[in-house]
Amino acid sequence: MAHATVEPAAPPPQTRPPSGLAGVVGLGVAVAVMVAAGLTALTDARPVTSLGLPDPGVLTNVGLPAVRAGTEALMVLTIGALLLAAFLVPPQRAGYLDVAGYRALRAASWTAAGWAAGSILLIPLNVADALGRPVGEVLDPGLLLDLIPRLSAASAWSLTALVALLVLVGCRTVLTWGWSAVLFGLALLGPLPVALTGHSAGGGAHDIASDSLVMHVLAASLWVGGLVAVLGIATTRGPDRSSALATAVPRFSRLALACWLVLAVTGVVNALVRIPLTALIGSEYGALVMAKMAALIVLGALGAAHRRSSVGPASQGDTRALLRLGGVEVLLMLATIGLAVALGRSAPPDTGGVPSRTEAVIGYDLSGAPTLARLAFDWRFDLVFGTAAIVLALAYLLGVLRLRRRGDAWAAGRTLAWLAGCVGLLVATSSGIGRYAPAMFSVHMGQHMILGMLVPILLVLGGPVTLALRALPPSGRSGPPGPREWLLAAVHSPIARWLTHPLVALALFVGSYYVLYFSGLFPAALPQHWAHKLMNLHFLLVGAIFFWPIVGIDPAPRRLPPPARMGLVFASVPFHAFFGVAVMSANTALGGEYYRSLALPWVPDPLHDQQLGGGLAWAAGEVPLLLVVIALLVQWSRQDERSARRDDRRADADGDSDLEAYNAMLRRLATNGPPLVAESDRSRHGSGHTEDIARTTLDPQHDPSDSDSAPVLAAQEQDQTSVDGPRGARSGRPLVARRHPDRDVE
Repeated sequence: MAHATVEPAAPPPQTRPPSGLAGVVGLGVAVAVMVAAGLTALTDARPVTSLGLPDPGVLTNVGLPAVRAGTEALMVLTIGALLLAAFLVPPQRAGYLDVAGYRALRAASWTAAGWAAGSILLIPLNVADALGRPVGEVLDPGLLLDLIPRLSAASAWSLTALVALLVLVGCRTVLTWGWSAVLFGLALLGPLPVALTGHSAGGGAHDIASDSLVMHVLAASLWVGGLVAVLGIATTRGPDRSSALATAVPRFSRLALACWLVLAVTGVVNALVRIPLTALIGSEYGALVMAKMAALIVLGALGAAHRRSSVGPASQGDTRALLRLGGVEVLLMLATIGLAVALGRSAPPDTGGVPSRTEAVIGYDLSGAPTLARLAFDWRFDLVFGTAAIVLALAYLLGVLRLRRRGDAWAAGRTLAWLAGCVGLLVATSSGIGRYAPAMFSVHMGQHMILGMLVPILLVLGGPVTLALRALPPSGRSGPPGPREWLLAAVHSPIARWLTHPLVALALFVGSYYVLYFSGLFPAALPQHWAHKLMNLHFLLVGAIFFWPIVGIDPAPRRLPPPARMGLVFASVPFHAFFGVAVMSANTALGGEYYRSLALPWVPDPLHDQQLGGGLAWAAGEVPLLLVVIALLVQWSRQDERSARRDDRRADADGDSDLEAYNAMLRRLATNGPPLVAESDRSRHGSGHTEDIARTTLDPQHDPSDSDSAPVLAAQEQDQTSVDGPRGARSGRPLVARRHPDRDVE
């Protein structure tokens, strides 16, 4: 995200959505609000009444779903506008946003303002709904500040409001492509707090329900918001419209297909978790689920019609079919948002079963003590990390296949390392290890070691960035930046350079253990499903950041010499060992109250289980470090061999001019006379070249092996056939370096 020194282009005069599109979007938001409020009133969906709490009143019962539907509609519009600015239209060559991107960013600022206002309004509405009191009675600031941390829904909307405000400020201050991508990533965090609360966050199978809902909401936000943003380009007038459409429409078409597939799969999974098939017919909740499925099918049909009839013409500038189908699709999409809000306000039908304590806390029951057979074969697929492992493996194999088809080679060892890392990620999160990890500290620590050390080492040894840069087509000088250019920008960004600094990477890798486990974070995170996901993601990312510049095949932003890499590895060893010892010797169990609440019969003493986990951290953590040392030694030896072959090729090409210059310097040092440099070398390379060689060689800070042009030195060898020894120097004979005989032939 480098900032160019040139001034950005003048802002276009039109920064708001065109009136035609604004009317369609406004109508769609109104439809979403009416659908949410109307269905809530018709179905009498009032969760507090079923809990025995008093009715908070019509204003809360109807106003809450109405405001939430409008707020979520504005949220997806913000995400779509930022998606367009960051990835669907190209920026200027200087790095600033072009006209279409600037217009989208300013439109995002208007929708983000509405998103923030709606989120703030939903805080007292959710407090009133939870307490069963009219909203006017909970507007006291002191009362709100006291109740918000205690109510999950109010806390979630507080976090969402904070994200919306940050996005609003960013949209009004940034002008570059890099920061627009950062804002897009920040906006994607907005739906998460609310998605992780509600029906999906409690009861049985809430792990699968929460994961599927998060993926469902993000896919819907990208699809709905992205379509509105693309239609915004189609309804504008200007010389930039055709070029923007030519890039945005095909890219969004591919994204929309992926989003529809994710929506279909996650929608079915979430519905089956919440309600059995037999209850779909005959219940209000089942009717809403079927209505949402029908809307998704219709939207899929409209998307297929888009791909057949409107994508090609719209890319060429003919937007009539795109606008016709797109307007209908936007209305149906926004109406579906209202339907989803009403579904969230409705309680699922009672299936008659009461979940056990373990199932209520972690989402599922455990069949017994974690034997080796159960750890290996008692699987529960992780929708987030399990899906990621499969997708990463398939994408890597597709990249290798593309290289092979065009005749390029790719090392089989790299492919094996990457696939082994993907398998490790899948096993650590979806096998019995992942199943028992939320319930037992010892298994959690074993999962931590796999995700934080073994999997990152294998993944960075696969060289995914190098493979992607070779497999992805470059955009060229005249083409818009694509995935290859985005990847390069991310690798060379200031944040990547800062994170891969040796001291920062070391502090993150070893310091995060102590911060997480020896503070109040770990006990607070244990009851939350999303916190387990965040811990697993943290282990993966921190491990990758640490091992990337050490053993990674991909060139890191900071290139470390082999001794520094080895030193960084050994610097982490005592911190890691002390962490394991500290966990084993602790007098109180970390998160003991949580583990005791599960009342697992095979874990009578959480402190004893913690001591076992500390032993695993101390012992198992050394195995990946041993792999790192072996990989470093192999890479170091191969680097020396490549350097030797490179030096020999240079010597063969220029007639050993560097070696002759070095011998001239040795003669001067031995005889205190003028340097004896052949005249042919002076005419061929110039005296400045010889002086540079001598100056470089005499520099005590210079390591000749680090430079491609470093001379091949064999001075002061014991073999007298290569160099005259010290006795020759004392007698006045000049020291002469010759090429090493082992390096004459590659």
